[in-house]
Amino acid sequence: MNKSVVSKVVLVFAGAVASACGLLGLGGKKGGDQGELVGVPGREGWVMTIPYGMVPIPAGTFHMGQADEDPASTQINFNKQVTIGSFFMDDTEITNNEYRQFTNFFLVDNGSIEGFETVDAETFRQKYYPDTASWVRDFAHHMGDPIQDYYYWHPGYDDYPVVGVNWDAAVFFGQWRTAYLNDYRKSVGDFPMPAFRLPSEAEWEYAARGGRDMAKYPWGNPYIRNSKGCMLANFKPGRGNFYDDGFAYSSPVQSYFPNDYGLYDMSGNVSEWCLDDFNPASVPTVWDLNPQYIDPRTNPESAKYNPRVPPKKVVRGGSWKDVAYYLETGTRTYEFKDSTRAYIGFRCAMTHLGRSSGQEF
Repeated sequence: MNKSVVSKVVLVFAGAVASACGLLGLGGKKGGDQGELVGVPGREGWVMTIPYGMVPIPAGTFHMGQADEDPASTQINFNKQVTIGSFFMDDTEITNNEYRQFTNFFLVDNGSIEGFETVDAETFRQKYYPDTASWVRDFAHHMGDPIQDYYYWHPGYDDYPVVGVNWDAAVFFGQWRTAYLNDYRKSVGDFPMPAFRLPSEAEWEYAARGGRDMAKYPWGNPYIRNSKGCMLANFKPGRGNFYDDGFAYSSPVQSYFPNDYGLYDMSGNVSEWCLDDFNPASVPTVWDLNPQYIDPRTNPESAKYNPRVPPKKVVRGGSWKDVAYYLETGTRTYEFKDSTRAYIGFRCAMTHLGRSSGQEF
């Protein structure tokens, strides 16, 4: 046998013996890795699991933008092909009872998480507690008192989407949810999961279409009723006929069929905050891979920062008080980030780390 071949066989055998005897990968002991580049030990076993209450959204490419006519003549959402990486998304909007777990952590339990900067009760009430008065304030000459009095705290509304939270409250909820989950995972020796956050506008639209490229609505085209005449979402079907879809105001989550990704109420019920700043010209400006628009005028870290410019955030999906145009997957609108509305809620997303094996989706 050739001497070089014999040498290679001996080296492979010696490496196998060293590995079996625990000599390789012991970077913490001097000489334990025999001077070889073997990486840092103790980092094995990471698994990207699906978070509770979320569904996986596979990576893909779609045409972001208008899926039908533009009756408002906004010209702010021309079609653009965009690629989205895989991520996870809450299957429903965050409910009153889910948000109550968040509020109780600060106001009832006085909880704390190592490494997470908490806030005092008074600051929390002012900044993050739902603004129940929005039910009266948002609509002129409206008997909203019963909704204001019961919507958030009564168990009859536990499964309804939370409203009256501004963009900052939705972001802080995601930060708390991340710390809350990873604090538990640390206690059982698991690696931390990626952060919960608001979905970008592109992620939201991609998820809303449910794999149906150019679809007008999450369920497809082109109608808002099924073959039996039943409404497919909670919105304002006619001029004042709010109850035609079965609910005068918002509805419990999962009251209507999900889209093909398993997401409920991507159209109607309550509108949803997105991560992006709003700009009518942002679509042709952003990159075509996982785009997110950040307005330099409202970003304190930007040289173009102007504190007099009120920050606007993208709102998508339409709500119980909107006409069908706002339910379309391609319709863009906005709200000021510090606004609390009786028709705007949110859901969280989480980035999927690494390439999918295909089994998650």
